[in-house]
Amino acid sequence: MAKARPVTLITGASSGIGAEIARVFAAHGHELVLVARREAELRLLADEIGKTASYRPTILAFDLTCQDAVAQISDALRVLDLEPQFVVNSAGFGILGHAAELDPSLQLRMIDLNVRALTDLSLRFTDSLERNRGGILNVASVLAFLPGPEMAVYHATKSYVLSFSEALHEELGAKRIRVTALCPGPVDTQFQVRADGNLARRLVRSAERVAREGYEGLMSGQRVVVPGTINRIFSILSRLVPRSVMFELLTSSHRRPHSP
Repeated sequence: MAKARPVTLITGASSGIGAEIARVFAAHGHELVLVARREAELRLLADEIGKTASYRPTILAFDLTCQDAVAQISDALRVLDLEPQFVVNSAGFGILGHAAELDPSLQLRMIDLNVRALTDLSLRFTDSLERNRGGILNVASVLAFLPGPEMAVYHATKSYVLSFSEALHEELGAKRIRVTALCPGPVDTQFQVRADGNLARRLVRSAERVAREGYEGLMSGQRVVVPGTINRIFSILSRLVPRSVMFELLTSSHRRPHSP
């Protein structure tokens, strides 16, 4: 029986950080499986990468907020005789506002995507990750280091991603599976639009640069990657400065008017 081909499975690959991570992995010779809801965007990216890469990426159009999506992805890979060597969990979204006033169903969908699907994908393929000496890159956020008024659920999901990934880094290290949490600050992507663009412009970093630093961090076995000096300082201060002070700073940043 022929051995399944090792691939890099990337969620949220239709745009933003996920698409840039796909380009970085492809440039380093990895065969890709791209996952997102928007099939047309996936096809465009696959066509672009296929012009220069050894393999045209396989695309799987799935909505990861659906309970059986990860099982269907696993079945599709089996049929295609592919198995993950690397799993990149980049899919996610956030919304701005008071949690009690936002649509509860939308917030639960956020948890399904940012937490449940990521957890399932991180744990489902550990046998093939070990077999292929691969790893997991989970996209968290610099906001994972502190609870956030007016983005309560989003902060909480990203805190989970960070904590979960750091624990997996230790647990799976014995199996030679690398696990890295990528914690970018504001990135110039469509996500910023969905979160109402309420982010400090001076902290914005390009998705391409974040993707490159995430890839390098994973390949070198780093536990956490926080791109950008200011963001790294924030991640350190969040553990040193009293939480009441950090809460006030975050709340004040939401209150201040922002230029369009």
